[in-house]
Amino acid sequence: MSFDLERGFQVLERTPTVLDTLLRDLDATWIEADEGPETWSPFDIVGHLVHGERTDWMERTRRILEHGPSKPFEPFDRFAQFEDSRGKTIADLLDEFRRLRAENVAALRALDLAADQLDLAGRHPALGAVTLGELLATWVTHDLGHIAQVARVMAKVNREEVGAWAEYLAVLSDRESSG
Repeated sequence: MSFDLERGFQVLERTPTVLDTLLRDLDATWIEADEGPETWSPFDIVGHLVHGERTDWMERTRRILEHGPSKPFEPFDRFAQFEDSRGKTIADLLDEFRRLRAENVAALRALDLAADQLDLAGRHPALGAVTLGELLATWVTHDLGHIAQVARVMAKVNREEVGAWAEYLAVLSDRESSG
C-alpha cells in the first residue's frame, strides 16, 4: 500500500488536540513522570515534537523538493528539547506545538503534492536514500509513537497502586527503558 497523504493529514491535524486533551492542566506528577534513567517524560516528549516541527519535517520536505538527493538532510538533534524547553510550562509547549503544527500542515497542504512526487528521493545522513512518501509516513507514525509513549509513561505512575492487576496491564511492563 502506498502512503496516502490525505489519510496522513487526519493524524497530523489531530495530534496537537490529542496531546492537549491528555496533558493540559494535569498535576506535575503526570507531566514529569518517566520510565527511569535516560527516558522521557510527557513534558520532554512534547518538547521533542515542538523541536521537530521547527527543524525536521517541513525542512526535509522542502529539501527533497528543491534539491532531491544532492543535498542531504541536516542531522536531527533528538535531544534538543532539553535545552529548548527550559523555563517553559507544559501549556507553553502545547500551545507552541499546536501553532507550529497548524503552520506546517497548512504549508504541506499548500504544496498540493501529486502522488508521483511522493516517490521523489532525498538523502538522510544516517539512513541514506529515502523518499518524500517515506518521510511523510514517518511523520505520521512518529506522532502515533509518541502519543503511545505519553500514555505508557503516564500509566506507569500507578504501577505500584494497581497491585495484583499489574499482570493484566501490559502497558506497565512495556518498553521498560525507552526515550
